[in-house]
Amino acid sequence: MKKVIITGSTGMVGKGVLLECLDSSEIEKVLVVNRSTLGIQHPKLEEVLLSDFTQIASIKDKLHDYDGCFYCMGISVVGLNEDTYTTITFETTKAFADVLYELNPELVFNYVSGSGTDSSEKGRSMWARVKGRTENYILNKGFKDAYAFRPGMIIPERGIKSRTGWYNAVYVVMRPFFGMLKKSKNITTTTKIGLAMINSLYRMQELKHLENKDINQLSYV
Repeated sequence: MKKVIITGSTGMVGKGVLLECLDSSEIEKVLVVNRSTLGIQHPKLEEVLLSDFTQIASIKDKLHDYDGCFYCMGISVVGLNEDTYTTITFETTKAFADVLYELNPELVFNYVSGSGTDSSEKGRSMWARVKGRTENYILNKGFKDAYAFRPGMIIPERGIKSRTGWYNAVYVVMRPFFGMLKKSKNITTTTKIGLAMINSLYRMQELKHLENKDINQLSYV
């Protein structure tokens, strides 16, 4: 069994990943690192609160002996300039990865990015460039294995809601069509993302940038 660290577990994707990890017989322990408490109690679960993720070194003693990191923390680019978005998206992820690599380079690091991310870091879209820079840093850091998850459309399951209000409004309208949409290989779910994360610890993939169809395929046992 494996031990994993999850960030962003108060968000839609991170919550989905957390629930699958808590239910999985393949996962022995889950450490969540959040800015605010989840308010969940579970025998497998440990929570550490950290207001500034660039100060991850301050909780280094809590991060030893883990097999994987599922980095699901992210923020909408709306209303942010490039410097602020870079600090939140790239610098915090880099700080987290640097400490984990120092402690255990044999760890599997999964970074949740997004469909349309720009690996060249030279495109016109600011968010895509910054996400691409973050992906490149993680994939080239030297971990035992690493993946950039690039979900597009995600259907929330198990009562999970997005922290973005207008997303939830869209989901309410689309809910009658969820059953049909789930049949598409190009649409994923919070459950499938969680299962794919777990399976990535056991099944090394040649492809390192995982779009929805790749996530769905990896989610199957």
